[in-house]
Amino acid sequence: MGRSTTVAYAAASGGGAGGLTPILMIALLFVVMYFMMIRPQQKRRREAEQMQSALGPGDEVVTIGGLHGTVTGVEDDIVLLEVAPGVQTRYARPAIARVLTRAERPEVTEPVSEDAEPVKE
Repeated sequence: MGRSTTVAYAAASGGGAGGLTPILMIALLFVVMYFMMIRPQQKRRREAEQMQSALGPGDEVVTIGGLHGTVTGVEDDIVLLEVAPGVQTRYARPAIARVLTRAERPEVTEPVSEDAEPVKE
């Protein structure tokens, strides 16, 4: 009788492969969550930081509160917005939700020293 209970227990346990399946399912769930939730959120955050760091005078923007205005000045983490003629407000740089139109800014080039030779074509 002792032998039949041992055989029945071994058959009921299903072997060693059955214990690996739940671990693989949990790992697969974490991989799917990373690609479906975490990675896109990181990409959106990076794009928002790039947009906010590129703000400059003349840009028309919308704040997270829905206020439309034109950037008149940018300090370290403060953006000055003109919301009406002569009315300026201060906002934290992360409060800018999106840029509607970018102001035309000249390309920044290296200054040419006076003793440099002209380029001949």
